[in-house]
Amino acid sequence: MSVFKNYLLQKTSITEDEYSKITENLITRKVSKGEILLRQDKICSEVYFVQSGLLRSYTIDHAGKEHIIQFAPEEWWIGDRNSFYFNEPALFFIDCIEDSELMVLNHPFFDAANLIPSFSDFNTKVLHNHIRTLQIRLNMLVAATAEERYLDFIERYPNLTLRVPQWMIASYLGITPESLSRIRKELARKNFKPHS
Repeated sequence: MSVFKNYLLQKTSITEDEYSKITENLITRKVSKGEILLRQDKICSEVYFVQSGLLRSYTIDHAGKEHIIQFAPEEWWIGDRNSFYFNEPALFFIDCIEDSELMVLNHPFFDAANLIPSFSDFNTKVLHNHIRTLQIRLNMLVAATAEERYLDFIERYPNLTLRVPQWMIASYLGITPESLSRIRKELARKNFKPHS
């Protein structure tokens, strides 16, 4: 059983028959570390469910600096919702941090799946959770200290501290790698042990 199928059957009351109908045209894609799945300013026509591996979304400012918006480890969804739903140019790049296996979800999948009440309810919860997560992230970026943002990162992504380069974590937090190093040293001095 695919990770995606197992995930959907656990999260919804969708039947095996319904699952077969809505996924008959979906594909699983194996992608390599460093591969770019979406480029800024292109139209996002796919949403990815990570079966194994690790993806990220990020933007690049006018000075060429990357700003990481989201990481997507196993059983996370990632895409540019603004572009996917409103057919506008993507705000973000999406690429692979590790070799990954993805379930590629397209508009026909969501059109068919949303006709199933159980999936539609689940998808609404996913969208609300996404909005909630973005609100918390925005609040952390404007109102929390760098240390508080790092502790929130560890809570949100408990097993990524060893999988993601430090400069990427710093980018996600909106700080320099040097500042992250100082925060980690200070937390180590306080005997803080991250879950990993």
